[in-house]
Amino acid sequence: MRARCLIVDDEAPARADLRYLLSKFDHVQVVGEASNAEEALLLLESLDYDLVLMDIRMPGGTGLDIARKLREAAHPPRIIFTTAFPDYAVDAFDLDAADYLVKPFDADRLARALDRALSSRSEEAEPEPVPRRSDGTESPHRIPVHKGDRTVLLNESSIIYAGAARGYSYLQLADERVLVNFSLNELERRLRGAHFFRAHRSYLVNLDYVRELAPDFRGTLMLLMDDPRKSRVEVSRRQARELRRVLGL
Repeated sequence: MRARCLIVDDEAPARADLRYLLSKFDHVQVVGEASNAEEALLLLESLDYDLVLMDIRMPGGTGLDIARKLREAAHPPRIIFTTAFPDYAVDAFDLDAADYLVKPFDADRLARALDRALSSRSEEAEPEPVPRRSDGTESPHRIPVHKGDRTVLLNESSIIYAGAARGYSYLQLADERVLVNFSLNELERRLRGAHFFRAHRSYLVNLDYVRELAPDFRGTLMLLMDDPRKSRVEVSRRQARELRRVLGL
């Protein structure tokens, strides 16, 4: 079955370019176009789309605003942002974007984004509990982060939690959020033996920053983090029991 796709961009040439690129992929069918946020939301309410390719800056609301509304849907479409502005990437991935394409991009780059967006959700399966070491013999773990032409090595103690972002991950620090080129599974392997716990398929938490465990209205747990943002991190039902075991509760 072909994936039903909506293109959202306020510039007609940009929509035409996207439609042309998408015509090269037999498994994707463009069935709608919108030039602003209001039009996009109307179309999204009228038909179940599998995929949305969307600009960031548009009249009447941003692509990020639309993505926030789509998170409330029972079965939201996968979103690929297509924009000339690279500085919204962290916000986009925080909203579970499948990918973030900075214009101009070619068919090969779009193909990788489509594969990521439309691939099976096997990576979203609940994580298996990770064996934890408690001998305390490992040296501090370092995570490389690229900042311009520099590579900064972050000590694991500065990471409050890590979040999944569809092929990428981000690290939440005390004063900023940074993207890294590791999946959450890779980060989990790198930080094994440190004080990190896979609370959810989308979150890896530094237990040293957990301030409080609070019940969630859905019957799961929320971790209230001891950081300036007062972050809240969800614990899956499966991992809640393992967390209690780890914490001796």
